[in-house]
Amino acid sequence: MCEEHEDERINIYCLRCEAPTCSLCKVFGAHKDCEVAPLPAVYQRQKSELSDGIAMLVAGNDRIQAIITQMEEICRTIEENGRRQKQHVGLRFDSLCSILEERKKELLQSVAREQEAKVQRVRGLIRQYGDHLEASSKLVETAIQAMEEPQMAVYLQHSKELLKKITDMSKVSMSSRPEPGYESMDHFSINVDHVAEMLRTIDFQPEALGEDDGDGPTDSSEGVGDEESLEAPEATEEVGPRQKPLSSPHGQH
Repeated sequence: MCEEHEDERINIYCLRCEAPTCSLCKVFGAHKDCEVAPLPAVYQRQKSELSDGIAMLVAGNDRIQAIITQMEEICRTIEENGRRQKQHVGLRFDSLCSILEERKKELLQSVAREQEAKVQRVRGLIRQYGDHLEASSKLVETAIQAMEEPQMAVYLQHSKELLKKITDMSKVSMSSRPEPGYESMDHFSINVDHVAEMLRTIDFQPEALGEDDGDGPTDSSEGVGDEESLEAPEATEEVGPRQKPLSSPHGQH
């Protein structure tokens, strides 16, 4: 019922004031100079506009949900690609460590072989000199005992042979010995500074960043277009249209 005319039903719509009113307000009241229209006609028109607005919002919400779903898939793909690349990097470094360990083993074996050869040679000389020292010491003892022989005839019977043994013993060459610096192992010194510097500069290949097999999104233009399309879809558009899904970067390396 009309607020100003309690006995009058609201049956018209003021187009200028955009408010429903009654016939008396049009004839005598506040809307007498306004253009009016039948209430049912305005009702049907605005109801149709509201329905179109609902359809527009539902269509926009549907597109937004599609974009969210695509972005969630991109996140999952990024996580999977990141996990795979971390595993790949780890395997590469494990391979480097294996190469270093193998090379270390080979170089240590080279040092050990020469060390063993040198030690064996020196120990052989030690045994040789030891045997000579032992024989010389026994000969000295024998000579001392001969010096103590009181009988000249007995002494002369053995002295010639003893003197020959002493002469022969003194002529044995004891010149075999390691040359100066023989004990040095400095020639096995290695310089890994350049290798260490190379290891410090290990990085991802710049060209790899541009590699894209066409599987993944390269820019945000598609997403921007989707957002802009939400602004003013046609009122007659059907509810629930879907945009083309973004490609997921499954082929990244």
